[in-house]
Amino acid sequence: MKITFPHMGNAHIPIKALLSGLKLEVIPPPPITKRTLELGVKYSPEFACLPLKISVGSFIEALEQGADTVLMAGGWGPCRFGYYAQVERDILQDLGYSFRMVVLEAPDFKLSELLNQIKDLAGKVTTMEAVRAALFAWFKLNAVDRLEICLEKVLPRAVHKDEVMKTYHLALQEIDQADSREQVNRALSRMTTYMESFEQHHQPVLRLGLVGEIYTILEPSCNYHIIEQLGRMNVEVKRSVYTSNWVNDHLLGGMAKRTNRRQILASARPYLNYFVGGHGRETVGYAVEFARQRFDGIIQIGPLTCMPEIVAQSVLGQVGEQEGIPVMTMYFDEHSGAAGIQTRLEAFVDMLQRRNRLNQLQIQEDDVHAYVPGC
Repeated sequence: MKITFPHMGNAHIPIKALLSGLKLEVIPPPPITKRTLELGVKYSPEFACLPLKISVGSFIEALEQGADTVLMAGGWGPCRFGYYAQVERDILQDLGYSFRMVVLEAPDFKLSELLNQIKDLAGKVTTMEAVRAALFAWFKLNAVDRLEICLEKVLPRAVHKDEVMKTYHLALQEIDQADSREQVNRALSRMTTYMESFEQHHQPVLRLGLVGEIYTILEPSCNYHIIEQLGRMNVEVKRSVYTSNWVNDHLLGGMAKRTNRRQILASARPYLNYFVGGHGRETVGYAVEFARQRFDGIIQIGPLTCMPEIVAQSVLGQVGEQEGIPVMTMYFDEHSGAAGIQTRLEAFVDMLQRRNRLNQLQIQEDDVHAYVPGC
């Protein structure tokens, strides 16, 4: 069996560790390129979500490299993700590819069911070997998330941003190649310490909350490297979705690490109090939380025609008004252009900077009036 899986941000690192631990021959999905998107657009339905198109192109490239098994996640609810696997399978079979499609369905927080799905995927490993593979993949996943969080803090404050990005990519390679927890820890500690040692500037740094659909947030090729772009504009980004948190909340029932999911849903409740599919409620809840944590602004992103995010967008204007925070929404598809996206980001950042300066002037005026007799 030569198995491949969808490309989504840096999730390929822990997924590859999991499948290798199950003694499977892994064909990692190639990095997403212009050709990947062109293939997906050519063979996918015109009005399909951008993540589906990218996945179709990615699977085609992996099958061309010799993969004979495709691993895909299942889903449920109003979001169209629930039938991605079936659509992708039919498209690839119509193109003449011979392969096996394995769909991992959501286990509804039952760890035994999740473990059984993982074990059945290989068939040649013991339960203990499957457990060890899953635990090591979980360990790598958390290491990758900590590295990403470090990048989000360091990049906007660094003078030499190219060096920060270079170090970040080298760290990802080391974590990917690590064969033990000790190697993962050494690579993560050494590279994050090195990143934090870079010279910092003394210019103001904005803080933005990034909310929206999970794939668009996690896959840089889908969002035109929005976190890096903002970091280069001296903007620190905090995401509503980190892969380890999503796995913990949706697959492990919040048992593997501390979760704030209940708080997020409670924050969303005054504005959106029902499940709309995808991450619609989480988008609203995190927007409220970011506003109350005094972030400077919020950017919502998602694939064009994404119904859960469209529903969330319909109430984010009210969130922005009542919570006192600017909100901008950006949708992406194959027609999006890098120049236009950069222009919108620069304009939003410039608006936030001017807003902050005006707020500072108002505070200074209020302070003067407070200390001048008779005012």
